[in-house]
Amino acid sequence: MAQQALPERGARLGRPMGAAASRRTVHGVVLLLPDGDPDGGTRRPTRMSAAAVLPLARRLVRAGQEEGLAAHVVHYRCRGWNGPDAATAADAEWATQEVVRRYGDVPVCLAGHGLGARAALRAAGHPAVSSVVALAPWLPEADGLEPEPVKHLVGRQVLIAHGTNDERVDPELSYRFAERAKKVNRDVCRFEVHSDGHGLHQHRAEVQELAIDFLLGSLFATGFARPVADALAAPPPLGLRMPLAAGFGSTLRR
Repeated sequence: MAQQALPERGARLGRPMGAAASRRTVHGVVLLLPDGDPDGGTRRPTRMSAAAVLPLARRLVRAGQEEGLAAHVVHYRCRGWNGPDAATAADAEWATQEVVRRYGDVPVCLAGHGLGARAALRAAGHPAVSSVVALAPWLPEADGLEPEPVKHLVGRQVLIAHGTNDERVDPELSYRFAERAKKVNRDVCRFEVHSDGHGLHQHRAEVQELAIDFLLGSLFATGFARPVADALAAPPPLGLRMPLAAGFGSTLRR
């Protein structure tokens, strides 16, 4: 049976940021996976989707410059997840393999938003991936099908953050996913961003600081802020409904 036709141009990595851009030795890489459409077909992703994750990418490489952190935004082949094709997850896997080809044996963090967060979680089984940052992940109801897999997350450190007022993606679905993942992997935590929506704009600074703290701690073993360490150590539901405090990160040592 012929496979569904895809655009001729494949997935690609955006321009290097951080250590790779300044030609310093790369000791770790974060791949930014933008949001998208569940059924976007073969249409090209919009420029806005990639631009939306650039502020986080810049914050991450600034925070990780002394550690040798490099970052790339992943540009998907097409806009949608597209059902069983899981196109964006396949692109995330390709991007991880491309990082290995370019930089060698360095730890990789997959950081995604929305549909990109689901791609990050799905592609985390690649041996190079050591951690995942999933912001407002799109994790639809199983609807009688197999639930989203979690066993491949064993050995990875996973952070999920979700706005409690997300009207696009039900935050309870990410809680249920985290609950299943925590049963096979204790290194899973989830933060609730109270009163925030899908874009996590209202508490952008705190969400970015949370992502920075988790990324540095997971890629470079710099240690975690107390709330993150507590969330990772706490059993469900405490460690999966951890409130993200206003001003998080403002007093952390950097």
